[in-house]
Formats: sequence, structure tokens, C-alpha cells
Amino acid sequence: MTMLLRMYERYCQKRGFKTKVLHQSFGEGGGPDGRIGTKSVTMEVQGNYAYGFLKKESGVHRLVRISPFSPQKLRHTSFALVEILPEIEKTKEIEIRPEEIRLDTFRASGPGGQHVNRRESAVRVTHLPTGIQVSCQAERSQGQNREKAMKLLYSRLFHLKESEREKEMTEIKGGPISASWGNQIRSYVLHPYKLVKDYRTNIETSNTEGVLNGELERFIEAEIKPTNQKYNN
Repeated sequence: MTMLLRMYERYCQKRGFKTKVLHQSFGEGGGPDGRIGTKSVTMEVQGNYAYGFLKKESGVHRLVRISPFSPQKLRHTSFALVEILPEIEKTKEIEIRPEEIRLDTFRASGPGGQHVNRRESAVRVTHLPTGIQVSCQAERSQGQNREKAMKLLYSRLFHLKESEREKEMTEIKGGPISASWGNQIRSYVLHPYKLVKDYRTNIETSNTEGVLNGELERFIEAEIKPTNQKYNN
């Protein structure tokens, strides 16, 4: 997850988009070098047409590498679900009543040391009818984090409603329905060979280092403007 976070941060930097990590949780333990992996992360991206460029990145990403957390240097396959959501302002279509949410405050999480916040300014909002949880710890005050978390909740609920509509239309048309988690869109293989492959466009490259450093243009452009052209490096 940390590698994907860095990849998208660097891609956004190349395009001139501003990024801000709103919430990040870390796994327990660490590798031989002391690194702790990211368990989940929410990042805000701002810029012209940012959602248009990134929306097709939604889906399951597969990473195959030598695990930095394995003393035996074993190969490890991991999966990360990426969700790209537009920021949704309050709308009559999405109504959130006060009694439908639970608000919890907590200390901002971090890998330790100076990254741990001693104040309970971080906010977690739970939408009770759906069970959707959103968190924000990036702002200085609890009020600002709550406001940002509510915007995230509106976006998640809007996305849920749109997904339900698409599912209903698919059922009406009689087409297949696939689970989101099973919809693997891209693989990043670092061992025993190097290959990044997008299963939707069949575009692939052996330049794994470049891709993980934010060189995503060929994949994103292929999704925006479908083409049969295949890249091989």
C-alpha cells in the first residue's frame, strides 16, 4: 500500500496536482529494516481534471515482490483496493440525519516518534445505516477534521448510490455482475521478473521502477482513450 501511495503522489506531482494525506493507518510490527507498512490511506487530490484522469484507477491492484517483512526473503503477493471518488457537496439526493452518524475522536496514528499526535483531534465518522466509516486526521482542529470527514462520507454515499444504480441496470440488461474486489485491473511484478501489466488495455512495461515512481501516463491515457497499441520496454 505504501508503494502505491508513493506512486500516486509522484504521478500527481508530475501533473501539477496537489495531494494531501487525510488519514493513514499502519500495520502492526515491521520488517528487518524497521519499516512499517501502510494498512489503509485516504488521500485528497486537487487539480484541473484530477478526477477525470484518475477515476479509471479504481479497482484491485496486485503487487508481487520479495517481502521486506520476511527474514527468509520470501516472495509475497498482496492486493490493494483503490477507490477514486469525486468530492460531493451537500445534495438533496443524499440526506444524512444526525441520528444516523456516530462521531469518534482519536489520536492521529503514525509509525511512531514525531508522527504521533498527542491530541485527540482526529475524527472518525460512522454512517450507521450502511456501516461506512470515514476518517480524517490531517487538519489541526477537530472541527476541521469533522468537516472534511463529512465531505468524504457524502462522496462514499454518492458512490454507493451510483453503484447500486449500475447494478440494477446490469440486472435489467441481463449482463454478468462481478464483485469489485475480484476485478483485478493491474499487476506490478517485481520478482522473479519485472513487469507491470494492465489487464483492461493489455498495456505492459518492464520499467517497474519508473511506474512505481509515478510514470503512469501510458496506462491512464489508454483508459481515457482506448487503443490497441501495446507498449513493451
